[in-house]
Formats: sequence, structure tokens, C-alpha cells
Amino acid sequence: MTLYRRHLLALPALGPALGPALLLARPALAQAWPSRPIRVVVPYAASGGTDLLARALAEALRPHLPHPMVVENRAGGAGVVGSEAVAHAEPDGHTMLCVVSTHVANKYFLPSMPYDAIRDFSPVALLTRNTMMLATNINAPYPNLRAMLDYAKANPGRVGTGSTESLSSFIGQELARRAQVEMPDVAYRSGGQLMNDIVAGHLPSGWTSTASVMPHMQTGRVRLLAASTAARSSFFPDVPTAAEQGVADFDLSGWVALLAPKNLPAAVSERMYAVLQTAFTDPALLTRLTAMGIEPDLRPAPALLAAMRREDGIWAAAAAAGTIKQQ
Repeated sequence: MTLYRRHLLALPALGPALGPALLLARPALAQAWPSRPIRVVVPYAASGGTDLLARALAEALRPHLPHPMVVENRAGGAGVVGSEAVAHAEPDGHTMLCVVSTHVANKYFLPSMPYDAIRDFSPVALLTRNTMMLATNINAPYPNLRAMLDYAKANPGRVGTGSTESLSSFIGQELARRAQVEMPDVAYRSGGQLMNDIVAGHLPSGWTSTASVMPHMQTGRVRLLAASTAARSSFFPDVPTAAEQGVADFDLSGWVALLAPKNLPAAVSERMYAVLQTAFTDPALLTRLTAMGIEPDLRPAPALLAAMRREDGIWAAAAAAGTIKQQ
């Protein structure tokens, strides 16, 4: 409930007199915002897919806002450090958070959380959907997913799977569980760091976003073994899905979204979404996102909230079934 509605309900006798003025305050607020640069916190290390997306958006939005978006990386605690900072910020639209879908899942993986991922934030917009890719070094002794699983079965614990957050960790461990093999999870702070170790041959395999994979494909040192979704990625149409390679009904993906502190005025959220709509029609931005391997999927705050609640139900069911473990 927004501030002007609370006042209106508290003073019902004055409603007819105050109602028109209060309704006019909503577009006025949107027009006044922003009054200074917008700080967008990316709670992950620089060079990962979320960081690349946030910086591309900041550049694309520059012509459409009176003040710039400034991206700030605050990595740590699987995204918790930066997210907590935003949860405690003023809900005036000048501090926002760019997170992946595991923002919702973290409470099922971590022993304690300093905030509620849904109740303590205001949804602003869903930005993209993420197909996760399984990457290996070109010299790895397995040319496809089936061969990798056979190798892991013959060499228990020797094929670690890198991950950067709860979703990629869950995908790796769920694949191992279904294939009945032992593949230890190897945690990284960002997709960029994970891919650097894949390229260097230091990491046997890793699940990460198309955006993190894309910059490394031209090195000739990376092989993609599988996509995490039911359908192949449009960016890598020659890479079969895990389901196509014998892992039945394997369909897991993520998203990137823009959130704000709890009680963000609806007028500010709507204004931000309108600006994003304009930016997402810009051919230059769309071309840049395609080059980075990012799949646009812009949706307004109500759709984002529905997605977050749906994800929460999926993770709750997985936790109840014992298929995920706290870190």
C-alpha cells in the first residue's frame, strides 16, 4: 500500500477533498525521480553475466534519465552482502539491486539470512532469462555429456563442477544425483572467474550463464557439453540439452531482475519500467545483449513478483524433499 493511500484511509472524511490532489502526487513523484544518480548494486564480482548486463543497461538508459545509473559491485556471501545493503537503503528509487534468481533460493542453501528475499524488497522489473551451459576445457577427456558422466562414474570425485551461486550449484548437484555419480561442487565468486579457470584447464567443468560463456568461445579452448533447459539455447543451437542426452525431464534456468528496498513508491517503479521498455527497443542494446549471450525477457513488477513466489515454491519443495543441502 502506498503512502498516499494510507493517508487517504486514515482520513476518510477528507477523502473527497484530498483524493484528486493525492492522485496527482503519483505522476508528480515519477517526474521528480531521479533527483541524483541511481546506484545499482550488483552483489557479485565484476565480469560475470549480471555485472555485464547491469553495465550495458546503465549505458543504454543514460539518454533517458536526467541522472546516470552507477553500477557498484558488492560481492560476498552468495549475493547476501550486497543485497543486505540494499534492503537497508532508503526506498526512494536511488538505490536498486540487480540479482539473479538465486536471490530467492539462498534461504534454502544458507544457514541464516539477514533479510527475506521477497518481503524485504520491492520488485521493479524482470530483465532476462538465463539458460545455463555446462562448459569444459577443450582438452578434457570427454567430448559430450554422456562421456563426462561415464568418466565421473569411473573416477569418483575427480570431476568437479564449478558454480557461482545456488542455481548453478543446484544444477550441477541435481545432474550428479540423477546420474548417480559423485561430482563435487566447486564454488566461484563470478562466472568470469569460473570461465577463466575452464580456459586455463584448472577446472574440469562448470555450469554458468550464456553471458559468462560467450566472451570465451573465441579462444578455441572451451567446449560446451549441455544446456540446462528443455530447449536448446538460441545462442548455442548446436549444443544439445541434458534431456536430449539421456537425463530425462532436466529443465532448469534462471533470471536476472531489478529490485529496490521495501516500500518503493509504485510511481517510481512504474517510471523505471517505462524507461526500461524504451531502452529494450533500442537495436544497439539488443545487439549488444545478443553479442554477450544475454536473453532479454523484460516484464513489469507484478510479473517479477509472481516469478519470485513461484521460484520460492520450487526451492521449498526441493528442500523438503532433501535434494538440496545448506552450505
